Amino acid sequence: MRAPVLPVFSPRRRPRLASPCACFAAALTGLLAVTSARAQDVFYSQPYATRLHLNPAFTGLLDDYSVTLAYRNQYPTLIGTLQSSQLAADYRLQNQRSAVGLLINADRGGGLDMTRFEGGFTYAYHGKLAKGAYVSAGAHAAYGSQRISYGNLLFSDQYDADAQFLGNSAEQVPQVYEPKRYFTLGIGGLFYTDQAWFGVAASHLNQPVIGRADNAVLPFRLGLHGGYKYYFLKTTVKRQYREVSLSPTVAYTYQGGSDRAEIGLYGTWTPLTAGLSWRGAAPGPGKTQQSLVALLGVAWNGFRFAYSYDVSLSRFSREVGGAHELTLCLQKIDLLEAANRRLRRKNYAAPPCPTF
Repeated sequence: MRAPVLPVFSPRRRPRLASPCACFAAALTGLLAVTSARAQDVFYSQPYATRLHLNPAFTGLLDDYSVTLAYRNQYPTLIGTLQSSQLAADYRLQNQRSAVGLLINADRGGGLDMTRFEGGFTYAYHGKLAKGAYVSAGAHAAYGSQRISYGNLLFSDQYDADAQFLGNSAEQVPQVYEPKRYFTLGIGGLFYTDQAWFGVAASHLNQPVIGRADNAVLPFRLGLHGGYKYYFLKTTVKRQYREVSLSPTVAYTYQGGSDRAEIGLYGTWTPLTAGLSWRGAAPGPGKTQQSLVALLGVAWNGFRFAYSYDVSLSRFSREVGGAHELTLCLQKIDLLEAANRRLRRKNYAAPPCPTF
């Protein structure tokens, strides 16, 4: 079989045919990237807008109910761009102690046209430890499917010596491998007060197999996240909530032998929220992948909308583009009912974390 040429290249260079060894290495690298034991989940740049993905303990904490759509496009100037979409919804039950959620993720991208679809449910139980101190425990169960397609690979017999396209290849390769289906479990916990929060989440506890090899697993993911909010103004007048605040945040994630740290600062002046965060590998030799994330969001009449852009600080990522991310949320908070719950002492305050 002739070595395939992956249709992924730098936008600043004219595509040309690589040597057979280089082509084979590229194909092998792409295959390992999507099926190896070090496969990883998507990192969203708006973690609190996609909070069910961050930690199932957030289910039902910020709103009485909400529906959120998220879209992320990473490396947009490449043919093998990485695109992720998410639908999340949560609903706080009448007893106020429990909430249920729905979480659906769809990822697609890379030179081998990898697609992953995952859908599942979340559940959280909320409790009050003392005045101004709260805790939430959550769980997540999901069913997923991952597939790899070779239909977009290019082979050396499809080009002449001048790199002109000739037509279809004579090679016989499977266009699509049968999808690999899997089941995954996760848990999470959150402690928070009126001004601070700290959470822990553990995903893929069973490390499901997602590739054709037995060691091609979706590795265990551990996430830590927290922050503090300082209020300059916090008031509700005529059922209109207003806030002016600053929130420094920190996060750490470990998965599949690699880790990522994040430090951010959010500022809110109702109805606007702006944020800036640094994301990168934890300190260590050879760890140079870093980026800055700029975010702007608005909340108005039950809707929340935000846009963020990842500005990469590494040379390769700058050449292929950063990442665009959009989120849209429809949320409902019944302020009158919340006041009645406070009078009945059955109210559970929302954590002070940002909403984006």
